[in-house]
Parts: sequence; structure tokens; C-alpha cells
Amino acid sequence: MDLFSRFIEYIKDEELFGSKDRLLLAVSGGLDSVVLTHLCRRAGFPVTLAHCNFGLRGGESDGDATFVRQLAETLGLPYFEKSFPTQAYALEQKLSIQEAARELRYTWFEELRLQLEEAGTGRAYLLTAHHLDDSIETLLINFFKGTGIAGLHGIRPKNGKLVRPLLFASRAELEAWAHAQGLRWREDRSNQDPKYTRNAVRLELLPAIERVFPGARANLAANIGRFAEVEQLYRASVDLRIRKMTRVSGAELRVPVRQLLKAEAVDTLLWELARPFGFKPGQVPGLRALLQSAPGRYLASGTHQAVRHGAWLLFAPLGVPDNTVFVIDKTEERVLFGTQLLQMQVLPAAPAVLPADPQLALLDAATLDYPLVLRRWKPGDYFYPLGMRKKKKVARFLIDSKLSKTQKEQVWVLESHKRIVWVVGHRIDDRFKITAHTRKAISVRVGPLSGPPNDAPGK
Repeated sequence: MDLFSRFIEYIKDEELFGSKDRLLLAVSGGLDSVVLTHLCRRAGFPVTLAHCNFGLRGGESDGDATFVRQLAETLGLPYFEKSFPTQAYALEQKLSIQEAARELRYTWFEELRLQLEEAGTGRAYLLTAHHLDDSIETLLINFFKGTGIAGLHGIRPKNGKLVRPLLFASRAELEAWAHAQGLRWREDRSNQDPKYTRNAVRLELLPAIERVFPGARANLAANIGRFAEVEQLYRASVDLRIRKMTRVSGAELRVPVRQLLKAEAVDTLLWELARPFGFKPGQVPGLRALLQSAPGRYLASGTHQAVRHGAWLLFAPLGVPDNTVFVIDKTEERVLFGTQLLQMQVLPAAPAVLPADPQLALLDAATLDYPLVLRRWKPGDYFYPLGMRKKKKVARFLIDSKLSKTQKEQVWVLESHKRIVWVVGHRIDDRFKITAHTRKAISVRVGPLSGPPNDAPGK
């Protein structure tokens, strides 16, 4: 079966796209993308070409752009082209050149894809010219980087609206077909530079492996399919265990330490728990150590932290402290802070029954001096918890309340004339409580923005 017939069969077998879908082709001008362009054109697919000029190789980059532009004109295909200040973007975003180029091109490709989708009646897909050799190289790169079983399936033929319809063919097969068709393409000299990881794998590592194992490339290609099926079984088993073991509390994921320690393959479970929160494989020993550590110990990724809290291991977002201070005068009834809403209401009389609701503070209006201040708690804060005659540091109160580290970071206090009135959502100060002598009361309720309106107690 020739390359074109296999191309059509692969698209049908993998259900990559339908006859009414619109296709955006990422075309660099190299062999792979030129072959993909001609295969799509021969099949009669509704394709649009898109070329990125990253300006990294001077005149050669401009030559690539000119070549792809002429290719689109010759084949009568719609064409988009964009130049990027890649080096400046990399410096600004603190990225490598390769990372910057990838981010720039896929952001632009998605903009174009959405335009095609909005202009048509069906779906639009982005097609890239990754082939079987690319998938084998990806498998090896992921294996040596230690990404786990999830990295061993190589490149997927379809990921959302991103499609790779050439993964069935090797580069040698693409080149043989291109020569047979008399096609021309551009050669990127940077593809021969082994300082780049993928080039080193292609030019040095794979040839060395094949000298020892002549059938290595074919075996790796066959293993890609096997690993993909193994991953499906692995994923189903791991996801089931994690669902049974974990608890969600707000933005936190909680895992019982004792149950985790009794589980089989603890390190694998730790890795799968931590991976979605930005942790790296090398941090698994640290996560394992947390299971045996004292409460309060933690390990952080770029976005989250894993905290040992009592009988739990918590995964929670890294909090960015909100140091905003809200000054509340006597006429204000609502204060929005973060995603919370503080609502205040004067009651005509003190309620006969005090509800046991930590989200509601009932205060003696005569004890309050305005303006009130709403702020984050800080070390050194103290108050007289309701029912106690002695003062207590807020920090100790939160510890005794068994709040996790991340929960403590979210605590606010309401104060009057430098005296804490309420550790918001937890306990009022005894000095501001309603008594038999209270003539006028203040109701203060806290809740999420989507919460119910403030109803006075007893109504």
C-alpha cells in the first residue's frame, strides 16, 4: 500500500477528523510539513496553511517564509504568516528559545484555528507533521527524563483539536515519497546541531543503540502501541485508588497518611497524587518523608504545597497573602474581600436564642468603636475567645482549632480600636458578646459571594 493510501486509512482508523471539518496546517517548509501539505491537497481536504517566522536564522528564516508562501500560491491554498520577536519574548518571559518559540506558535495557531471554526459550520483542527521517528524520539526523551509510564506512549495522534496524521510513517518513508513525487522542501541547518536534546537523540543516541540492537527502532515503534494500552490499564487502576483515598476540602486535596502508608506502590501513588500540582519526579522522596514527619512540615512545587497536617497529607495552592486592610465606617453594610462577603446589620433587639453558627457574629453594638478594621491576622495578635477570661494568641487558637497551614493563611480578623472583635468565621471575642444588658446588637455574617443573603436571626 502506498503512502497516500496509508495516510487516508490512518485518518479513518484513528478518527482524526471528518470530511466537513476545516484543517489548519502548520507548515515550516521542511520535508515533513511539505509532504503533509501535498497529501492533504491530493485528498481534497479543506486546508489552510500557516507559517511562523521566528527570525532566528536571519535570511534563512525569511527564505523559509518565502518558500511556504509560494507553496500556498502554487497549490491555491489559503495562507497565514506571522513574524515573532522570539528572542525578546524569551528574555521577557525567562524562557529558553525553544520554549518561547513553542509558546508563540501554538498561541497563534489556536487563534487561527478558532477563526476558522467561527467562520465555518463544523469543527476546525490544527495539523502538525510529526511522524513515527518523532514519536520514538519522544519516547526515549521521556524515558530518560523519568516522566513515568505516561511518557512512554510517544506522541498521540490526537489531543483535543491537535492532530498528527503522519505518525504511521517514518521519515525515510516520507522522504522516499517526496522524491518520487518530485517535491522540493527546505532544510533547516539547526536540525543537525546536537546541542539540542531531540537532535542529539536522533543523530547520536539512536544510531548508537541501533549498532548494538539493529532492530531497536522497529521494536520501539511497536512498543509505543503496547505502552499506550498499558497506560490505559494503569490509569484506570490508579484513578480508582486515588478517588477512594482522597477527600476534597475547598481548594485542598486531603489524603489520609495511614491509609497511604498501607497501600501498595506508595511512591507511585504519591507521584500520581502530586503530579497534577506541579511536583517533579525528583520530589517523590521528599513527599515520602512527609508521611513520617511532624505536623507542619511541607514541600512546595511552583504552584502548590504538600503539607503534613495531623493525620493528613494536604495538597493546596500556594497562597499569595492579601495584605489589604478594609476600614469600615458605621454606615457600611457590605464589604467584599477576596471571594468572601462580610455583611453587617443592626438588629432592633438582641435575639433571645444565639445560633451556633461560626459564620455569624452577634455583637453588642455599645462595645464597638468605629471605624472597624478588617485585615489578615498576624503573629502577635491575641484576643479573649468567647467564654474565656484569659487572652489567647490567635496563632495558638488556630493551632488548637486544627487548621491546616493553608487554612490559617486564609484567616481574617475584625477589630475595633486595636482590639480583635472576631476571628472571622471562627470565634468572637468575649468582650464584645451579647449580654442581658445589651440594648442594640450588630449581626455580622461572612460567606462566599454566591451565599445566601444576610437574614437577621429570629426572622
